[in-house]
Amino acid sequence: MHEVDMTRCLLLSMNEWKQQHAPRVPAVDRVHLEVGTFTCVEPDQLVVTWADAVKGSWLDGAELVIESVPLVGRCLRCQATYSPDPADGFRSPCCQHPMEEIVSGRELRIRSVAYGFESAPSPTNPVSHPTAAR
Repeated sequence: MHEVDMTRCLLLSMNEWKQQHAPRVPAVDRVHLEVGTFTCVEPDQLVVTWADAVKGSWLDGAELVIESVPLVGRCLRCQATYSPDPADGFRSPCCQHPMEEIVSGRELRIRSVAYGFESAPSPTNPVSHPTAAR
């Protein structure tokens, strides 16, 4: 199940990013992810796995938005770029040479994070904290 492993890696990256903002904790609304079609990751399953993994964490409620990146190959014989077709064995449509270079489609990266910080309490708008029963 690639999606579970990918979610773990994504959470590790997000936790490292969070540490860069310490001691403040960013309030994340959305994580924009680029996922190549040649990664064997199912975007819908990744969204479900993400939602389950972030429950109860600092990322709870953060939406995972996935942008699909198509597979594009380059023929080293004719230098043409093309959309490889698995039915044709991913061969170049111009000369039938096997695909040797992938230009895009293997991406799995965070493109951006939509976030903010809670504003600090002011004397006119104090934050109240419940007190523990004694």
